[in-house]
Amino acid sequence: MAEVLVVVEATTTFGVKKVTLELLTLARELGTPSAVVLGGPGAADALAAKLGEYGAAKIYAAESEEIDGHLVAPKATVLADLVRRVQPAAVLLPSTQEGKEIAGRLAVKLDNGILTDVVELAADGTATQVAFAGSTIVKSKVTRGLPLVTLRPNSVTPSPAPATPEVERIEVQLGAADTLTKVVRRVAEQKGSRPELTEASVVVSGGRGVGNADNFKLVEELADLLGGAVGASRAAVDSGFYPHQFQVGQTGKTVSPQLYVALGISGAIQHRAGMQTSKTIVAVNKDGEAPIFELADFGVVGDLFKVVPQAAEEIRKRK
Repeated sequence: MAEVLVVVEATTTFGVKKVTLELLTLARELGTPSAVVLGGPGAADALAAKLGEYGAAKIYAAESEEIDGHLVAPKATVLADLVRRVQPAAVLLPSTQEGKEIAGRLAVKLDNGILTDVVELAADGTATQVAFAGSTIVKSKVTRGLPLVTLRPNSVTPSPAPATPEVERIEVQLGAADTLTKVVRRVAEQKGSRPELTEASVVVSGGRGVGNADNFKLVEELADLLGGAVGASRAAVDSGFYPHQFQVGQTGKTVSPQLYVALGISGAIQHRAGMQTSKTIVAVNKDGEAPIFELADFGVVGDLFKVVPQAAEEIRKRK
């Protein structure tokens, strides 16, 4: 079977991100998965065990201080050289900020088509995308070059397929244009006990109806009981109820968990665009006409300050 290149997204602190495991799972349906690690010296060795656990038959290790010390341009250049050499069946990347920028640059370098925010990908390269804030489902296919696709996180359930990957070291050769933007400082964001928002299987979000920042403790409590992440609507973020990095929506983060709980969120199209692919949606809102109920699988018309404590108590009883 032809190789399918999977561009790995990981951090030195937390390891391989869940979306990479989704990509490896998807790649097995298209061909033989080969993971591409783009980072500093030693990056591939630290990730090899996890990548092999999810089916990577080969790991291409492109490691250098230049890749680690600059923005995405060096990564796109190295990846383009690799694609020209191995002629893969497809190239898969995560639909994250960095993943989409690498994919865009790669498409230009290869004069290749590109599909972003894909939620499904068939063996023939036909992709499924959710467009126009979720109002339209689109079937698309790259007609120029190979399938170059970015996958929306939480679109595929990762499944292990243990393999012992062969590691091939790639010589990194860059031009002057690849190193114009240098990373001068990195700040590691402190990780709490909750899962990362875009990778969580359960997300509990609060909106304007939560009332104020102090009341977000109610949202956090329910999220912790369910082992989930905390999100917020744009209205809540703009009102200063919760930090911007937790915003879910068209101008925030896109999530697709198994369970999404919306508390005091009216369901404006901007918010729906970032969460409507969730598998199960539960909404609590005192306005029975709120648009969120058009999307919800289960809805409770009521005061969230009465409903949520009751729900939390029932969850504690069943634990």
